[in-house]
Amino acid sequence: MGIIRKRTGNFLEDFRVGQVFRHKRGKTITSGLFNAFSEFTMTTNPLSKNARYARAYGFRDLVVPPGLVMNVAFSQTVEDISENARANLEYIAMRFGACVAIGDTIEVETTILGVKPSSKDPDRGVVHVRSTGRNQDGAVVITFERKVQVWKSDPDSIVDDGEAPSPTIECTLELPPYDERRDYRSLAHLSATDGYFEDLNAGDTIEHSRGRTITTEHIALTAQLDNTSQVHCNQFLIDQNPAKYIGGQLIVYGGIPFNVFLGLSSPDVGENSLGDIEYKTGRHSGPVFAGDTLFASTEIRGKRDFPGRADLGVADTVLRGFKPVKKGDGWERAEVFYLERSIALKRKSHYA
Repeated sequence: MGIIRKRTGNFLEDFRVGQVFRHKRGKTITSGLFNAFSEFTMTTNPLSKNARYARAYGFRDLVVPPGLVMNVAFSQTVEDISENARANLEYIAMRFGACVAIGDTIEVETTILGVKPSSKDPDRGVVHVRSTGRNQDGAVVITFERKVQVWKSDPDSIVDDGEAPSPTIECTLELPPYDERRDYRSLAHLSATDGYFEDLNAGDTIEHSRGRTITTEHIALTAQLDNTSQVHCNQFLIDQNPAKYIGGQLIVYGGIPFNVFLGLSSPDVGENSLGDIEYKTGRHSGPVFAGDTLFASTEIRGKRDFPGRADLGVADTVLRGFKPVKKGDGWERAEVFYLERSIALKRKSHYA
């Protein structure tokens, strides 16, 4: 009888431009998963809280928040793409399509767009990918690119580097049509009286009032998403070589603070939203660890009409996340997250 030591995940030298991964398993959005994330991240939009409200707006059921859609899709890619990663560097052109409700299933496919070894550090490099999630009917619910820094298994291994254009993926936010026969105004008391399209002014920055402390619960939440990256759950791995890993301790999976920052902003810019349209670019500009307390702000970059919808407008925003860091006798604000976010907002003239 022999001992078989299994290896999971891919290293930098395993990737080739043009590779396509049809990720294993898929994931159905259960009520348990939905509740765990919408409650932990403090989402306040009644579309994700109140089934009567969601159905009155023409949705099939409670609407899965965009941050959870992202997390379910992202986590399916981890085993193949980033289980052996050092850091997720950037989100690019993340767009949302068909609405996701409890009971829907998301399955994901990823194309390798680029592989580039580091010119400075021979033990790592960057992989650039496009991932697309589809529901049980084959409709696209999300598509995004990301760049991730991945370790080599052998610093001397040869990397087949290159770059290819991103495939064209049709993905446009799908919303129920506005129907004058629906009595939307009778439900207006269930959402904030401000935060409509008319209430936001380009150039303003909203400092959201609530904070959220990240506890070791992040490990269980990461597991619920089937995210297998060891840097979020295997302290023994880190203890073998602390200098190799950021902070020398478990790092919180980035999708969790991503979700928390969306939730912290929800009462002011998301509560009267019908959906997020696109995240043009985003990045984790600093690590988050258990014990950190997170806060958020939203800068209103601009406002525009929603094509073909007189009842809606689009707010182009920048969502920033930060944590207080002790400096001497005081505290400084360290930015740990940046996201360019476009939101489909209800117009007060049609809904309130």
